[in-house]
Amino acid sequence: MIERKYRVAKYIRLSDEDRDKKESVSVENQRDIIDNFIEENKELQVFDEYVDDGYTGGNFDRPRFKQMMKDIEEGKINCVITKDLSRFGRDHIDTGYYLERYLPKMNIRYIAIRRWNRHNRFKRFTIFIF
Repeated sequence: MIERKYRVAKYIRLSDEDRDKKESVSVENQRDIIDNFIEENKELQVFDEYVDDGYTGGNFDRPRFKQMMKDIEEGKINCVITKDLSRFGRDHIDTGYYLERYLPKMNIRYIAIRRWNRHNRFKRFTIFIF
């Protein structure tokens, strides 16, 4: 059996409005969660880490996000991993476009390691896979 290897983009985002939340969403915390997940899944190989520190999730005008999209277009990446869906984006329409249209069209696997419940606490481990 041939095991598929994924060239992973670790995407980390921390906006100014997230800095005062009680739940730690620091860059280091996100990195640790993603790195631990990758260590447990040997088919995942890190290509690069993209960190947008201090950028809102309300739009996709973020320098490292744009670089990640460029690397996807150039075929360097075939998997994107975030700590949770809110780190990818908070605008439901644009986020939906990327997750339901763009990434599948580009054959990109997307993994959000954790999912928020309605109380903004992590409820359970979950993975979104395309």
